[in-house]
Formats: sequence, structure tokens, C-alpha cells
Amino acid sequence: MPHTSSVPLFWRLKKSKYMMIGSKCQTCGSVFFPPRVICAKCRSRGKVADHQFTGRGVIESFTIIRAAPEGFENAAPYAVALIRLDEGTSISGQVVGSIEDVAAGKRVRPVFRRITQDGDDGLIHYGIKWEIDDGSAGTEA
Repeated sequence: MPHTSSVPLFWRLKKSKYMMIGSKCQTCGSVFFPPRVICAKCRSRGKVADHQFTGRGVIESFTIIRAAPEGFENAAPYAVALIRLDEGTSISGQVVGSIEDVAAGKRVRPVFRRITQDGDDGLIHYGIKWEIDDGSAGTEA
């Protein structure tokens, strides 16, 4: 039986997956993505609030996936990077566009893209990927 997603879980995660909303500790100022309910730095409970991330950052490290896992074979080769967000935390994600353009130290910006689909008639998953920020205002379709 093919994997299908839980629609309730899908909706519970939509703020962080689609709007780059993480959390910020009101006590020590640490930021987290994905969001947390307890600060990992000062262990403050109940003093963590939503925080809107820009999604912009710098590639710290990357790899090129040439032998993709099941369900992503048509996307290979593609780049996955560790990105240091401008707000200070790191996140991993796919960098779209030409893999030749991906390099450590390059600036990236978030773009909204299709990730996968649960079969021909299943739930379509969209999410945030990154593209090289060359300073232009537009994003590729």
C-alpha cells in the first residue's frame, strides 16, 4: 500500500512549512526553526513566541544528490544545502536552479515549490526550497 499523508498533521505544520514561522525565546532571544515550545538554550518554558523568518541566508555547505531516493528520481541531480539564515539559525533544504551555481558562501532566498504527491490522486505537498539570490526581484516558476 502506498504511503499517504495525514491531512490533520499536514495542516498542523502549515505555519512552519509554508510561512517560515519558527519560534523565538522571549528570555534569551534564541531563535529556532522549526518552532519549539521550550528554549533549547535557557530551557525557558512558556516564554517562547512565534517568529517570522525571512528565509534568506547563506549556503554553509552543500551536496549534490545524483542517486535520489524513491519518489525523487526524476529530480536528480539536485542540490541540498545547509543554510545559515540571516536570523542566526541553520536549516537544510533543496536549492533549485542550476547545480553548477550552488556554492558555499552564496546568498539564497526562499521560493515556494511542489515537493511531492501521494500517488496520482493523493495530497500534493508544497513547501519552501531555496534559489540563489542574484539580486533580481523575480523568482523562477
